[in-house]
Amino acid sequence: MAATIGDVARAAGVSRSTVSYALSGKRVISAETRERIEAAIVELGFTPNAGARALATAHTSVLGLYLQFQEDEFAPAMLQYVLPVSTTARAHGYDLLMVTDADLVGAIRRTTSSHMVDGVVLLDVTYDDARLGPLREARQPAVLIGYARDSAGFDSFDLDFGEAARMIVDHLAERGHRELILITPPEHVADRGGSYVWRFRDAAFERAARYGLRLTAVAGDSRHPGIEQALDTALSDHPGATALIVHNDATIAALPRYLDERSIRVPHDLSVVGVFSQEFGQSFSLPYTAVESLPDRLGELAVTQLVRRITDQEAAGAPMVRLIEPGFTDRGSTRSL
Repeated sequence: MAATIGDVARAAGVSRSTVSYALSGKRVISAETRERIEAAIVELGFTPNAGARALATAHTSVLGLYLQFQEDEFAPAMLQYVLPVSTTARAHGYDLLMVTDADLVGAIRRTTSSHMVDGVVLLDVTYDDARLGPLREARQPAVLIGYARDSAGFDSFDLDFGEAARMIVDHLAERGHRELILITPPEHVADRGGSYVWRFRDAAFERAARYGLRLTAVAGDSRHPGIEQALDTALSDHPGATALIVHNDATIAALPRYLDERSIRVPHDLSVVGVFSQEFGQSFSLPYTAVESLPDRLGELAVTQLVRRITDQEAAGAPMVRLIEPGFTDRGSTRSL
């Protein structure tokens, strides 16, 4: 059986409360007594519980991951960020507390004020994110995976969605395409402050205008049958379009079946380029050329910087906003005209 605090007290010849004080640091313990307690802990293989360690060291070795699963969004897209955050945290010796409370502002105040976590990872960041207020009040450092209007004081990592759009339009322009359709995330995502929606869309329009291309943006959906209806409308309203750019996770996941049911051949009838990670593409058997969204890279960078800020503020440097250049994988789903 595992040793208890009582076993340590008996081996060291002290009371249970003295052992507790030595672990918590609440009272001054003589050097001789502390040495006996530490020797007993080593001899018995006693492991103080997390609460005692937290009291003694002011650290919990726990990171808080705060996110909210919206019912009208495509959950697999969010989940692909959770695993790399968790894996990287464990590699640095931290456990992960995932908080999905609908009242995330209250949850942040509750978990940071009670010292449940050493640092905070914030997902699904919006442009004017209300959660940044309580994070600025907290003693713990925080890192954002996403882009906010005012991220001053926080490290922030996100994909460079503007560059992603430019890479795709460049790719299609080089192949002679003159009319393009862009399927964007649902309108409610932009309404909630998902800045990646307009960062990608605006950059795509700017790049298309530079080439003199005709680009039409159509808001997609995140549920059936809205996904199919948006695609039907886009393709029927723009029969001259030769390429489809899909910046919508639910739509790109449903696209192989949709095109197959309508006997639309890729790339012979329609060229397709998406925005998704390699793992996401494998999960949904997507054969399309794509800008890689790099959730693994973002999660690793964010957590590594957060741990650095927790353990060595000087080495962490000034808070940074870093936009990661996307990768590009050509899977042969576009053709030259």
